[in-house]
Amino acid sequence: MPHAQLNQVVVTGIGLVSALGTSLEDSWQKLIAGKSGIKWHQPFPEIEPLPLGLIGQQPAKLKRLTQTVVAAALQDSGLNPPLPDCAVVIGSSRSHQGAWELLARQMHGYDSSLETKEVVLENWLDTLPHTNAIAAARQIGATGTVLAPMAACATGIWALAQAALLVQTGQYQRAIAGAVEAPITPLTLAGFQQMGALAKTGAYAFDLHREGLVLGEGAAVFVLESAELAKQRQAKIYGEILGFGLTTDAYHPNQPEPEGKSAIAALKQCLKRSNLTPDDIDYIHAHGTATLLNDRIESKIIQQLFPQDVAVSSTKGATGHTLGASGALGVAFSLMALKHQILLPCVGLQQPEFDLNLITAARPSKIQQVLCLSFGFGGQNAIVALR
Repeated sequence: MPHAQLNQVVVTGIGLVSALGTSLEDSWQKLIAGKSGIKWHQPFPEIEPLPLGLIGQQPAKLKRLTQTVVAAALQDSGLNPPLPDCAVVIGSSRSHQGAWELLARQMHGYDSSLETKEVVLENWLDTLPHTNAIAAARQIGATGTVLAPMAACATGIWALAQAALLVQTGQYQRAIAGAVEAPITPLTLAGFQQMGALAKTGAYAFDLHREGLVLGEGAAVFVLESAELAKQRQAKIYGEILGFGLTTDAYHPNQPEPEGKSAIAALKQCLKRSNLTPDDIDYIHAHGTATLLNDRIESKIIQQLFPQDVAVSSTKGATGHTLGASGALGVAFSLMALKHQILLPCVGLQQPEFDLNLITAARPSKIQQVLCLSFGFGGQNAIVALR
């Protein structure tokens, strides 16, 4: 059977909200200025103050965050709803967990605050993991495929991969894809604290004195279109999605496989599908969580596969670790790096522990091909190549 011609997939719109700013442009300007959105907060009286990447003064609501970024992405791409023939792929690793926690506290008589009035047992069906993606479809009048992937911290790139595949194979000419995370909840904070994964003062990826991750909230959503459709409507194009690598360690619930075998397999898979070699890559947006294990294994993998001069940085020191949304934020910032030809800074990095070309301050550079890396709990590995 002859192969059908695959469509080129391009990004024509981006919506982004992070601790750095409430829009893509705002977050971008602060990022390249080397600023961080991480500040001390105590959102819950029962948990001590911590460095967190909050968007506002109080933890964000998933529903509102999604509505904001979806509307921003459409506006950025010059599209107006309704968009019936459009796929929607919006993932989250925690989804409505905050609402479930409020409900549990209410049911056990721990909480009678005003905040919980939004969460009542009658509405529990609205808080199932897939309802956020369905609400986004309703928001833009999309009557096509709706997917709601969950793959721990690899969710953002996973969502992008699924949407790109729908456009590439011609099932849709257009898709809205990305990830949204509002993970600042008592249980999430307590859980990461119990694991000893939370930083005491800030996020310092790849630093000799790194302390762990800083939780952040955020969202990034993209408008993906076939190159043909984008050209037809003379849309501005941020870049092209070339290919993906998606693998699983099948090793441990929350530790990466020590040799990084599956992560290396995902990188090789991504390069092969994108018709690229390691020498073609100008910049790597690393996962860079600032935890001891992740940064060590990730550095080892990059050193093993890529030339020593490839530029590397992680933006989590600026936004915090937005869990399922982190890969989507990384892709958004990487597309901006391609557009402006600027290498992104690894905010918070003072004393690198690893022999990598780590970028500590934003600087102009010729960038053509970029890789974004995401490694999630349970050994989820997701890589995307952009041009």
